[in-house]
Amino acid sequence: MEQVIAKKALSNLTPASLVEKTILLHQGHLASTGALVVQTGAFTGRSPKDRFIVKDATTESLVDWGQVNIPISPESYDKLLAKMKTYMEQNQEFYSRDVFACANPNYRLKIRVLTEYPWQNLFVYNMFIRPNTKELAGFTPDWTVYAFPGMEADPATDGTRQKNFAVINFTEKTVLIGGTAYTGEIKKGIFSVLNFLLPTANNVLPMHCSANVGTNGDTALFFGLSGTGKTTLSNDPERRLVGDDEHGWSKESIFNFEGGCYAKTIDLSASKEPQIFSAIRFGALLENVTFKEDTNTVNYEDGSITENTRVSYPIYHIENIMYNSRGDLPENIFFLTCDAFGVLPPISRLTIEQAMYHFLSGYTAKIAGTEEGVTEPEATFSTCFGAPFLPLRPTEYAKLLGDKLKKGNQRSGDGNINVWLVNTGWTGGPHGKGSRIDLSYTRAMVKAALTGRLDHVEYQTLDLFNLDIPKTCPDVPNAILNPRDTWRNEEDYDKVALDLAKRFIKNFENYAAHAGADIIAAGPRL
Repeated sequence: MEQVIAKKALSNLTPASLVEKTILLHQGHLASTGALVVQTGAFTGRSPKDRFIVKDATTESLVDWGQVNIPISPESYDKLLAKMKTYMEQNQEFYSRDVFACANPNYRLKIRVLTEYPWQNLFVYNMFIRPNTKELAGFTPDWTVYAFPGMEADPATDGTRQKNFAVINFTEKTVLIGGTAYTGEIKKGIFSVLNFLLPTANNVLPMHCSANVGTNGDTALFFGLSGTGKTTLSNDPERRLVGDDEHGWSKESIFNFEGGCYAKTIDLSASKEPQIFSAIRFGALLENVTFKEDTNTVNYEDGSITENTRVSYPIYHIENIMYNSRGDLPENIFFLTCDAFGVLPPISRLTIEQAMYHFLSGYTAKIAGTEEGVTEPEATFSTCFGAPFLPLRPTEYAKLLGDKLKKGNQRSGDGNINVWLVNTGWTGGPHGKGSRIDLSYTRAMVKAALTGRLDHVEYQTLDLFNLDIPKTCPDVPNAILNPRDTWRNEEDYDKVALDLAKRFIKNFENYAAHAGADIIAAGPRL
């Protein structure tokens, strides 16, 4: 069977060939910018309830089993793999690509990705690190990913919940993806693999964050869930981009896992995010967007297919980048939250224990109207800002973060690594009553932190949340720095703030047994 499959595999085609194949197969169209536009079908996002890890001798005692890491038997995996190979044999042709993950060669993973559609293969080209001709010669993969949307599981016999699935097998070093064409499953499958391998084997902290480097060589990290501004704030024309989503923190460097960017495009504009906007040209892959009537101009405001419209592009589509996709150890770390309740300060400085607390909490808020049934702000906690991709117990990642913060960074002036909690959400009231914090103010606060201009200003404590907030910040009105002062009725603020603080405390009960008293004490104080 392997020889038959090999003959059908179109290996490492150029982006132009993959675009041409997609159009000839009537699977996509070119936008006015030259980018390829495709629809991913029934699935326009990940399906976390259908992501499984094979439970065997390799994983049984290490994986944090539960609703995030759902076990599947080796027998079910074997059935799915056999069905996958049979399906591949029946296909006229499919696409193979050899890529790397991890820009630091000390931790590099060699991956072969087999895809059913040419545009899936273009996504792989865009998002992973592209080997040169010499590196491709004799390429032997460490891991293999199978991504075939047309191959569906039978839940009655295959051990899945429904027809779509994503299965990781750490013993066989494979990822099986079927029944869904959403390309993010490929990317996040490998991210999950690295989240297991790097901490256990190399003491490397894998991070769901973006990273950039200043003109003087200082590295900054930006953590945040979808919609908090992680990609927007890291794409700074005054700083060079390392990467926008997934990184490792080793003893010697920060390094990108990927070779591209996967940005949300809903409401994208040239004025708000010029770097991303200009990156959408030939070779970029737009997913689930629509065109303006009777044109091939993309309507970025249209979320009729999904609010999760996306574009992937190779990182070299951004002009201001770190070409080796690495940076020195960080000097500043930003935890971004979009607080739709309007009670967290726009910026506050964290201690190491507070950093571990908020890292474990991973708080943001869903906005009314963005999901069916959400009628008012809804608190969301995603531990380590990446709960769906963490095979190990969350406190293992938090302890690794704490250890690295305590070691500090000898490159910075005082040897410390500054950690900041930044609210990119609402001020003056919750969503629907207050207003979104102006992006220009958020950028000014981040810039002030990066340039050391918040190191010597006077701070005050927001007692309920136990947060130190600056009394002044360059280019930002003093009146917005303390959130309580921005509400018309301070009693209303106190009521909403108390409710959110209780949610933090309730959520942290999930980690209290393994976190330690000093970290628990770093959270809100009723």
